[in-house]
Amino acid sequence: MERIKNDELPDGMMQALYATQSFLNKSGLSKTLVNLINMRVSQLNSCGFCLDMHSKEAVSAGETMQRLIALPAWREASFYTPAERAALAHAEFLTRLDGHTDISPVYAELEQHFSKEEISLVTLAVMQINSWNRLVRTTGREAGSYQVGAHG
Repeated sequence: MERIKNDELPDGMMQALYATQSFLNKSGLSKTLVNLINMRVSQLNSCGFCLDMHSKEAVSAGETMQRLIALPAWREASFYTPAERAALAHAEFLTRLDGHTDISPVYAELEQHFSKEEISLVTLAVMQINSWNRLVRTTGREAGSYQVGAHG
């Protein structure tokens, strides 16, 4: 079975994803927070390429290995801020949508730390990394070759 290659994707598809990514990158949302969201969602989606990419980008931006390594157990680690915890809970909720779980407590926690505009941007960050994860999983890009700044 040969998977779809990036150059076989419909015209405009990658440009649309890059345009959304560019908007998000310029939105003012904390890069530290976006890096944590990217890592956690990529862990949940078992996206090796994205984990390779975003761990390298996070470390390059000053993130600590301690926080990256402990991310799957963020609820048990005291070194994530309350705002980061709220965003990570939101990221997990949106990534694991099951249609039965009430978002109200997750949203209430977000409202304690973020404006409505920021909540919208956190939501977009979660949507975007989920889109990238699903595309990478479909195309089968392998982990290990990413160079910092290559998709910057």
